[in-house]
Amino acid sequence: MNDYSIPVTTRVAPLFKTATPAHADIILSSSPAFSTQINPTRGQTHAIHQRKPTILPVLLPAATLRPLAFRIFTKKHNLTLNSASLQILANFIGKYCGSGWREEGLAESVLDEAAKSWKRNNGGLIVEGDNKEFKDILQSLEGFMSGGRIQTHRDSTRHGSLSKQEYSTNEVSSDKDSRPSLFRREDSQTSLGVSGLNVEDELEQESEAQDPRRFLKVVGAFEQPRLIYDAHRKHFEKLTAAPSLFPDPAHKTQFFRNRYNLIHQRLLRNESFQTPTIAVPRTSSLERSSSTVATAQQAYKLTPIANLLGRNGSTHVLLGLLTIAPTGTLAISDLTGSIALDVQHARPIPEDGAWFTPGMIVIVDGIYEEEGSAASSGLGGGGGIGGTIGGKFIGISIGGPPCERREVTLGVGGANGEGDLSAGGGFGWVDFLGVGSERAAGSRMRKLEKTVLGRRDPQGNAPGRNKIAILGENNLDSPKSMEALKRILAVYATELEEHIPITFILVGNFAQHAVMAGGGSGGSIEYKEYFDSLASVLSEYPTILQISTFIFVPGDNDPWASAFSAGAATVLPRNGIPDLFTSRVKRAFTAANAEAERSLGSRTDGEAIWTSNPTRLTLFGSAQEIVVFRDDISGRLRRSALTFQEPDVNRSIYSPDRLSESGKIPRDAEADDQMELDGAVEDAESHVPTPRAAQTNSLTAQNDLQTARKLVKTILDQGNLSPFPLTTRPVLWNHADALRLYPLPTALVLVDPEAPPFAVTYEGCHVMNPGRLVAQGQKGVARWVEYDARTRRGNIREAKY
Repeated sequence: MNDYSIPVTTRVAPLFKTATPAHADIILSSSPAFSTQINPTRGQTHAIHQRKPTILPVLLPAATLRPLAFRIFTKKHNLTLNSASLQILANFIGKYCGSGWREEGLAESVLDEAAKSWKRNNGGLIVEGDNKEFKDILQSLEGFMSGGRIQTHRDSTRHGSLSKQEYSTNEVSSDKDSRPSLFRREDSQTSLGVSGLNVEDELEQESEAQDPRRFLKVVGAFEQPRLIYDAHRKHFEKLTAAPSLFPDPAHKTQFFRNRYNLIHQRLLRNESFQTPTIAVPRTSSLERSSSTVATAQQAYKLTPIANLLGRNGSTHVLLGLLTIAPTGTLAISDLTGSIALDVQHARPIPEDGAWFTPGMIVIVDGIYEEEGSAASSGLGGGGGIGGTIGGKFIGISIGGPPCERREVTLGVGGANGEGDLSAGGGFGWVDFLGVGSERAAGSRMRKLEKTVLGRRDPQGNAPGRNKIAILGENNLDSPKSMEALKRILAVYATELEEHIPITFILVGNFAQHAVMAGGGSGGSIEYKEYFDSLASVLSEYPTILQISTFIFVPGDNDPWASAFSAGAATVLPRNGIPDLFTSRVKRAFTAANAEAERSLGSRTDGEAIWTSNPTRLTLFGSAQEIVVFRDDISGRLRRSALTFQEPDVNRSIYSPDRLSESGKIPRDAEADDQMELDGAVEDAESHVPTPRAAQTNSLTAQNDLQTARKLVKTILDQGNLSPFPLTTRPVLWNHADALRLYPLPTALVLVDPEAPPFAVTYEGCHVMNPGRLVAQGQKGVARWVEYDARTRRGNIREAKY
C-alpha cells in the first residue's frame, strides 16, 4: 500500500499536527490512522503542495556579471554581448538566482542555456538587448526557473511526483507540445558539435539556407579596438582612455613609438635577426636570398643610434625612421637618437622594387663616420641619447623591413592559416577587430567558412554567393560613371540569384571635385542630388537591393572633410558620408525590402552601410579580414620618394647586394649576380585579366605589373596605410591603429585611380586595385574587381556600356 502524507499549509508545532482530511471522492482504508486510498486510481494524480525554494532577489550590477558572461558567451559560444543585453541578463540573474548566483554556480547554467537558445534561434554573432528573440528566450526561461536553477522536467513536479513515475502516452505528448521550444531536446556541452557556435546543429537544420552575409561584419575605423604594443611585456594592451581629436602632444610621440616597436619586434622574430647558436664571421653587406632556403649564415644585429658614438669607421645595421632634419638634410631616427644619413652612394634593396620616402621605417647598412672635430657634435649637442649624434651615417644599402605572413603573426600553421595552432604562438589571443581572437574562435570559424562556402550542388558546381564586387572612383556627377554603374548592375541582374555578389563596395570620390570648397562639383544641395540620382538607379534593380549589402567608402572630395581641404589630403581616418545626403538611398533599400515582403511573403535584409575611410570587413570572424582604403597613394610616393644614382659597374668592395624581403646578409660581394628575387615577389601571383593583357602591349603590361608590385611591397612591408610624415598626410593620433596592417589582412583593396588596375598576392595578402570605374583609354568600358571569398582571389572584370 502506498502511503502519501500531505503537509498542511498552516505551520504548527509537530506535537499538535493533525492529519489533513482526505478527498471526498477517494475510498479510504479502514484504519483511522491513514487517510490513504485502498486502491489508488491509475491515471489520476493530484498535486502535492511542495514548498517552493525561496530566492531572495539581489541587485546585480552588469559590471560584476561581465567576466562570467564574457567567459560563457564570448569564449565558449563566440557571441558578443552589448551593454543592453548584459544589463538585461544581470537583472534576470539577480531576480531568479539571487545571492547564490556566484557561489552555487547558478548563473553559469542560465547564461549557458541562454547562449544555446540564441544560436538555435539563428541569432547573429552580436546579442542585442533590444532584440525581440532575446527577450522571448528569457521569458521562456522564467517558466523553468526554480530555486535559482533551470528545471527542465517541471512537468513531473506539477503531477506531484518526487521521483520518476510512469505517465500515459497522451500525458507525455501533450506536455511536450505545450512546453516552449527552448527545451524540446536535451542539450549538453557535447551536443555543440564542431564548436560553441553549434555549427553542426545549424548545418543539419538549415544547411541550404545559410547566407554568407550573416557572417559579414563592417568594422569602421572609429569602432575597432585601440591597441598598443608593450615592448617590455611583449604583448598588446588595449587603451581604455577615451580617444580625443585634440589629444596631448605626448600622443604624437606614442604614435610613432608604437609604429617603431611593432616593426622592431616583427624584425627580431625574423630568422635573419636571430642569433645562431654557432658563431659565424660577420660579412660586410646585406644579402638577397630566398626566405625559404635555410642557410648557416650569421644574423643581423641592429645597432641603436646612440651606440654609434666613439665607433668611427665601423659598419652597422640601423633600423629607424627616415626624417628631414631641421637643417633640411636627410636623417634617420630611432628611440635612442638621430643621425644625419648620407645616401649618395646607397643602393635600394631590391633595385627599383620599393619606394623610400621620409616617414618610412627602413633598414640601412652602412658605415659611421665621426666629424673631424670632437668639439663639434652637430645639431642637438653631443649627449647622444635622445638627440642628434655628431657625424653622419654613410648608407651602403637601404631596404624596407621584411614583411610577416598573417599565419605567422597569429601563430597558425598550414596554408592560408587552415592548420592547427603552431607551438610558436604569436598573437593568437589578441582580438584585433573586436570579432574574436584567433585562438578563441579561429579554428571554429574556418570550419564554418569551409562548410558555408564549400557547399556544392548535385552537379558538383559551387554556388555563387561568395563574390564581392568592388567599384572604384564612382563619380556620381559624371554621366559616364552613372552609365557604367548601370551596366554593372545590369550584368548581375541578368544572372541567377546565387550568382549575385553578397556585397557591393562603392568607393569614392563620389564627386570629381571637392564639395563645398568652391570647386566644380557645387555645394551640399548639388551633392545630395548626386545621391538622389544614385537612388533612382539602384531602384531599377530591386532584386539586387534585397539580397545584397552595399558599402560606401568616401574619398577626399566627399563631405565634410572636403569643405576645408579643397581637394587636398584630408586627415586619416575620416568618417563616412553624413546621413543628410544618404536618406534617399536608404529609402530605396527600405522600399525594395518591403516589396519583397509583399510579393514573396518573406522579409529580406538588403541594406546600405556608410562607413569610414579606411574600413575593414570581416567574413567569418577572424577567418577573413578585408581592408578597404581610398587614397592617391602612388602619386604621393612618386612626389616624396628618394632618388638614387644609377649603379656603377665598377663597384667598390662595399657595394652591397640588394636587400631581400627576408632580410638576409650576403657571404660575399661577388654573389650578387647569382642571387634571385625573393619568391614572395618573383612568384607573386598576378591576376591581370587575360583579355586586357591580350589587347595591351606586352611592355606596357609588364610595366603595370612592376608598378603594382612596387606599390604593394612598399605598403605591406611598412605595415601601415600611410607611411608619410604628418605634414604630408595628417593622421589622427588617437585613431592611428585604423591604419595598421598588422597582422596582414587576408585581402587589401587599395583604390588608387592613378595606379593601373591590378590584383597581386604578396606574402599571402591579396592586394587589389579596381582603378577608375570608367576605364581610361578605352571608350565605353566599365571596369571593376570581383573578389571570390572562397578562393581569396580577385579578378578584374570589364563590360561595355
